[in-house]
Amino acid sequence: MKDSQKNKRNIQRRSIVGVSIAIFGFILFMMGISPELFAIDRSPVVGFVQITVFLIGLAIICVGGYLTLISMWNKKPRTIAADIGVRLIATGYVVAVASGMADVFGFGSQPWPYIPSFGHWQARGVLIGEIIIAIGFLLLLPPRSFKKE
Repeated sequence: MKDSQKNKRNIQRRSIVGVSIAIFGFILFMMGISPELFAIDRSPVVGFVQITVFLIGLAIICVGGYLTLISMWNKKPRTIAADIGVRLIATGYVVAVASGMADVFGFGSQPWPYIPSFGHWQARGVLIGEIIIAIGFLLLLPPRSFKKE
């Protein structure tokens, strides 16, 4: 077997593993966002456990997307835009966690003695974090080569 075929097979395996991880993360994310889809809804409000589950799912999506997109670079040197994309993915996740867990960390709208809940400002913060993550994924895409090989 030639090295190029072996390399191509390794890239395919890595991208399949990355996509599988991202799909698992998406299922976990959906389980946290809307547990009624899985018949596990126990509360009318979004509480600490739900927030934690969808943030863990988002982390797994970020890892799976990163692995998939890094495998597409095929051992070529990454551009500065790709490096910025990796940092934006991490920054977006930090923004999402800080927004989602604001009540737990003590800077949300529900002070400590009250039960933490997920309000509309927190939802906006998580959405902004997800947008930053998406921009990071777009920057991590390898540039398309127009040369015929």
